[in-house]
Amino acid sequence: MPAPKRPTPASPAYPRTTFLTGAVAPRQFPPDSGIEVAFAGRSNAGKSSAINALCNRKGLARTSKTPGRTQMINFFELDPGLRLVDLPGYGYAKVPEAQRRQWRRLVESYLSGRGSLAGVVLVMDIRHPLTPFDQQLIDWCRCRETPILPLLTKADKLSHGVAVQASRQVAKALGEGSPVCFSALRHTGVEALRAALDAWWSHGDGD
Repeated sequence: MPAPKRPTPASPAYPRTTFLTGAVAPRQFPPDSGIEVAFAGRSNAGKSSAINALCNRKGLARTSKTPGRTQMINFFELDPGLRLVDLPGYGYAKVPEAQRRQWRRLVESYLSGRGSLAGVVLVMDIRHPLTPFDQQLIDWCRCRETPILPLLTKADKLSHGVAVQASRQVAKALGEGSPVCFSALRHTGVEALRAALDAWWSHGDGD
């Protein structure tokens, strides 16, 4: 099968991103081929807003003032063989326990069995990073040698100096990688996020 087209920082692939499918069970996942990057984080961390800003497509990923609204794994296609994946948010207490268990099983099934997964963007509110739920995901990815990119959202809520300090603290705690300070409102960090993902697309292509 021919290698999928890889975007570059100047590629129009991100604005062309379209919704592919939603899955509430592993059997509904798209074929496990090509390259995928998953967005994971707490329900109120701003995953959907980050995806919309990344793709410059307002409303591509559904956002809500009610955390926990994303109840399935949503797949978005940039180009043939290149996909973004929006995982259900975790850690929101008002979601019934049975529903949380169902989401957890779905996400674990995706993360543990997806051969096309090139990396995970760990979306964290810059004011409240590295929660126990975040740490669980970090440990999981490390165990499976899955690359992680910390994305510190809502950076517009802090002054530049405080945001930089928070980013350094996260980098020190993780001991690897460079967190991206991000604001969907101001589009801060969009190019840095794209550059990081472009490296994953290239690496996942096997070059």
